[in-house]
Amino acid sequence: MIELVNPLPEPHAFDERCRQRGNAWLQENPDAARPRDYWSPFRPELGEGFANRCAFGAMYIPSGTVEHFISCDQDRGMAYEWSNYRYVDAWMNSAKGSKKAEDFLDPFEVREGWFEVLLPSLQLVLTDKVPEAVRARAEYTLRHLPLRDDERVMRVRRQWLRLFEEGKIGLDGLREMAPLIAAAVERQADRNAAFAADDRSYEAPQTP
Repeated sequence: MIELVNPLPEPHAFDERCRQRGNAWLQENPDAARPRDYWSPFRPELGEGFANRCAFGAMYIPSGTVEHFISCDQDRGMAYEWSNYRYVDAWMNSAKGSKKAEDFLDPFEVREGWFEVLLPSLQLVLTDKVPEAVRARAEYTLRHLPLRDDERVMRVRRQWLRLFEEGKIGLDGLREMAPLIAAAVERQADRNAAFAADDRSYEAPQTP
């Protein structure tokens, strides 16, 4: 998870084509099992707002889903609110399901440096920068979504790292497609440079 632009500008015609139509449908169908989907036509605009990266996984996804952060089961009144939508990989959306939103860390709450990908394990972890006030929800999010080290997300992380290491994508491209992995690579490079500097200092000949 990374810091995101918030709020995302509401698309043109969203109010008329989604919010108004959807809320009218809810009035006419109070007993329906699930609200009618009027939000999917705005999925491209939502994806652009999230730089086509999963709001939770923080990596490029070719075709994400519209995730209701407050689920329709929890509050049908939020079904057609633009501010309630997150661009999420489909299997991540399924994992969150109808769990209570207040237990999770909202991707829009995240600030720079709260999460890191470790090398060489590629595990996602919290950092000391996460404020105590939201830390319990951040920990819950890592436990209840397949973010930390689930094989599905690890496979994608390994693929982006491999493309970088083989020179098939540069650091700028990695920052765009998988920014947490790019940050991990940069931290590792900084550590290596610091170690090399220490070694040179240690081996430097002493002046008599």
